[in-house]
Amino acid sequence: MSDPYVLILYYSRHGSTEAMARQVARGVSQVKGVEARLRTVPAVSAETERPVIADVPDQGPVYCDHEDLSGCAALALGSPTRFGNMAAALKYFIDSTSSLWISGALIDKPAGVFTSTASLHGGQESTLLSMALPLLHHGMIYVGLPYSAPELQATQSGGTPYGPSHWAQAGALDGQLSEHEASLCQALGRRLARFALMEVPA
Repeated sequence: MSDPYVLILYYSRHGSTEAMARQVARGVSQVKGVEARLRTVPAVSAETERPVIADVPDQGPVYCDHEDLSGCAALALGSPTRFGNMAAALKYFIDSTSSLWISGALIDKPAGVFTSTASLHGGQESTLLSMALPLLHHGMIYVGLPYSAPELQATQSGGTPYGPSHWAQAGALDGQLSEHEASLCQALGRRLARFALMEVPA
C-alpha cells in the first residue's frame, strides 16, 4: 500500500508560486510516511471560444485531475494574486469540482493555501482567505500557520497566519524566496503532512 500524499496544487506564471510549491513539498518530505505530489493547472485564455489552453507541458509537474484531488490525504493550494483573488486558471479548475462536492470526497481532509504578490500590500491576505472559501465549502479542515513558527514574527517580506506568502519585489529574480518565506512554506508542508496522518473521527 502506497503512502498517503499531500497534493500541492498551484498555478504559477513567472515561477514564484512554483518555488513556494516546491518548498511546501520539501516540508512534506520531512514527515515520514507521507509523500508530496506536485500538480499544476493549464492557463486560461481571454478568448471565449477557447477558454482553456490545455497543451500538455514538456516538463515540470503534470496537470491535476479530479482523481489527484479526491485521492489526496491533504491539500496545499497555491496561486499568485490577481486583484486580491486567486488566478483565473486555478479558479477555473476549482469551479470544475462540483462532482467532488456532491460525493463529499474532500470532507474532513486538511487544506492550506499559499500565495505570491508583486507588491507588499498587494492582497496577500485577501487572496489566501478567498482561496479558503471553496475548500470550506468542500468540507475541508483549514490549516493555517501558528505563531509558534518564529518566522511569522521576524519576516520583513511574506508570511501570514492564514498561510505562507511571498513578496516578489521589483528587480528580484523570479522564484527567489526569502529565507523566512521558504521556511514558512516548509512549515505548512510539515503541518499538512502531520494532519494527513491523523485519523479524523466520523
